[in-house]
Amino acid sequence: MTIKPLKSESDYQEALKRIDQLVDCLDNTEQADELDVISILVESYENEHYPIAPPDPIDAIRFRMEQTGMSEKEIAAYLGGEQNADAILNHRQPLTLEIIKRLYQQLHIPAESLLA
Repeated sequence: MTIKPLKSESDYQEALKRIDQLVDCLDNTEQADELDVISILVESYENEHYPIAPPDPIDAIRFRMEQTGMSEKEIAAYLGGEQNADAILNHRQPLTLEIIKRLYQQLHIPAESLLA
């Protein structure tokens, strides 16, 4: 097993190919250990070169609404009323700190998503 840092896109592509070769290996084997180490290297490379930006706060709210089957009328209770909800969901009014706290605490929307 020769493992080296991923310093280029070609190193990254080679590591992905090796992962494909090892993905069906048995647990508690040398191949499984190699798969674990290469996966960590690939994850690190991807985090540095292909970062994923947090979603738009309104997209995060709409996603939670979709997950829970909540209507715009129902989300209004968390956004300070129907007029506020309409303005916020249509990007005409920003989220306040109070609303962010309420969405985080009561609907469990990640704060990182709401503060983006």
